[in-house]
Amino acid sequence: MRRVDYDREQHQHYARGRALTEPQLGAWLSAFAAALPQRRPLVGLDVGSGTGRFTPALARAFGPVTGVEPSVRMREVAQAQPPHPDVRYLAGSAEDLPVPDGSADYALMFLSWHHVQDKPRAARELARVLRPGGRLLLRGNFSDHHPEPWWLDHFPRGLEADLAQFQPLHEVVATFTAAGWRVTGFGTVTPPSEGTRADVLDRLRLRALSFFSQLDPDEVEAGLRSIEEAVAADPDAPSPPLSEPLLTLERR
Repeated sequence: MRRVDYDREQHQHYARGRALTEPQLGAWLSAFAAALPQRRPLVGLDVGSGTGRFTPALARAFGPVTGVEPSVRMREVAQAQPPHPDVRYLAGSAEDLPVPDGSADYALMFLSWHHVQDKPRAARELARVLRPGGRLLLRGNFSDHHPEPWWLDHFPRGLEADLAQFQPLHEVVATFTAAGWRVTGFGTVTPPSEGTRADVLDRLRLRALSFFSQLDPDEVEAGLRSIEEAVAADPDAPSPPLSEPLLTLERR
């Protein structure tokens, strides 16, 4: 997997390219609530918080949240949003979290696990900062549990390049169980559709997916042209919703 430097790539367009509709955000918050304790408030960590697409919503739903993000530019975009009194953003990474031991009730990692370089260290560090019984909500892609969006077929190496970014589920679970975690749930969440295929194409043009960094520029251009031709034939066709995996772990 080619590493993505979010300070050089994607930070300008990430918020728009990866934006969630309110119904989509609501579906994820409902799934998170089902996996977390019922008491409120809960102290949360949004690890790999990026431009803050989840952080304020987590604060509104559950309580104070610290967004931890290694990219300076991504944090700047997040901090430029209207502030929420229960949100703060700090520099850090999953391997080096800038919060005290046992200070959080849960952590969210939403499509950030595949960017972690030292995964065993990150699993131990996440265990350090959560209280006993704390939950980790890991929305990752796994090479053997992989949602395949309709547009991926327009890139000849698309599936191969995308799968190469991710581990199989059993490897992820093994990393966490070796660090003292236990699995409490695994399933899928199916948020509402992103809209029409034309809507999806508009976001794909922003190239805010790490997938695009795994292809040569010529491959990207050819794939986007192929999608444009397909969408032009029926721009109002709905984009099918995806069933996306969510792994929940508990700190022992």
